[in-house]
Amino acid sequence: MAALRATAPGGRERWERTNYAGRTVELYAGPATALAAAIGVGRIRPAAGLAVAVAGLCGAYDDVAGDHRRGLRAHMAALREGEVTSGAVKLFGISAAGLVAGALMKERVVDKALAGVVIAGAAHVVNLVDVRPGRAAGAVVALGVPGMVRSELAAVAVGAAGAVLPDDLGERVMIGDAGAHALGAALGAAVVEGNGRLGLVAHAAAVVAAAACGGAVSRVTAAATFRSDEACRHSCE
Repeated sequence: MAALRATAPGGRERWERTNYAGRTVELYAGPATALAAAIGVGRIRPAAGLAVAVAGLCGAYDDVAGDHRRGLRAHMAALREGEVTSGAVKLFGISAAGLVAGALMKERVVDKALAGVVIAGAAHVVNLVDVRPGRAAGAVVALGVPGMVRSELAAVAVGAAGAVLPDDLGERVMIGDAGAHALGAALGAAVVEGNGRLGLVAHAAAVVAAAACGGAVSRVTAAATFRSDEACRHSCE
């Protein structure tokens, strides 16, 4: 993160965003967190490290090229019209990487599929909770610490999230989609490594349910924002 801040590739404006409170925060933490998690996970489980790296890259693309669309339906509707949104890139890219990692981490076909769902789903869910400072990193620490008993990968996820958490909570940095997706994929890989068939079923059901609920909330929020903008425009007119 310090190296990125010192060099600021592409100019400092590219690495600055305005958060929910109107404060200017830096995006250096996102790629740094993704890189740290990918290297740490990859040293233990190369296939999982690749999934974390892909999740971080897809998230970084959305940080740079993302648009106003929110929710799976919006991105799928755009795809049917021939437009490939950054959300669609994330969906297919992270899902493919999760399935490949799951296939290499487990032996039986059913377990391979479940593992892929858990890794990709965890990446998506952690990104969904990244709506306020420290939410995503804090969730990874809280969920990952108990898993450290069963998986070294959980320690990697907790370490990467814990390292950036103080600056995130202090609203000095933003981990963005790059950091949130990478941390989520690392947490999902830890779950896969530390669980058998029953645990995988339970976690797969949990991430699918959380993603569905999050998608519904995202659509409601987007609709409310649209109505608010419309009301503001009419009142100005």
